[in-house]
Amino acid sequence: MKKIFLHLIFPVLMTGMLTPAFSQKNKEPMVQITTDYGTMKIKLYNETPQHRDNFLKLAREGAYDGTLFHRVISDFMIQGGDPTSKGATPEAQLGMGGPGYTVPAEILPQFYHKRGALSAARTGDQMNPQRRSSGSQFFIVQGKSQTDIDLSALESRGFVFTPEQKEVYKLNGGVPFLDGQYTVFGELVEGWEVIDKIAAVQKGAADRPLVDVKMTVKVVE
Repeated sequence: MKKIFLHLIFPVLMTGMLTPAFSQKNKEPMVQITTDYGTMKIKLYNETPQHRDNFLKLAREGAYDGTLFHRVISDFMIQGGDPTSKGATPEAQLGMGGPGYTVPAEILPQFYHKRGALSAARTGDQMNPQRRSSGSQFFIVQGKSQTDIDLSALESRGFVFTPEQKEVYKLNGGVPFLDGQYTVFGELVEGWEVIDKIAAVQKGAADRPLVDVKMTVKVVE
């Protein structure tokens, strides 16, 4: 398999239509991701209903249980949700699996790739100009602190940041060059140290942890 570069870092999946399965008008639903490195609690945005409902559906079906965080990069993100990672052998090449459909993009400017952001994986623009999301794969941002120079360089390339976003990126960190490219549909509310622990594990080929990082995902009612 050819090497996958940054602009095509996420998996190739079949396209299809998704019928939202759940509707929550007011309360932001919560999910809990449990690993050997601790537990993360994440709220899902109601403003991205198709991604919210899809993630809740998969979690309630147990689709994520036993899958891996199969690609982790320090100062960047931890990625999981590939169904083919469940029970995968150490030499298996992961990151191409999905449920057989993609989710229409719900890219909103108020949701950005700050530390702890939950974002949907996808293929690159050449194959996927509509920026549809993977039906199951996601990543959680670790990122790193940004400087004024870093952010100014991105602004010169057309990125737009509010003063609040700039402060968040400088104080807490993130991956601002992904903004506007992927659908951010939730954010971490507990378990910040878990991201750092997972991102720091030893990796092998394709940034896969040498020791499997398995997850279970449940909806917190």
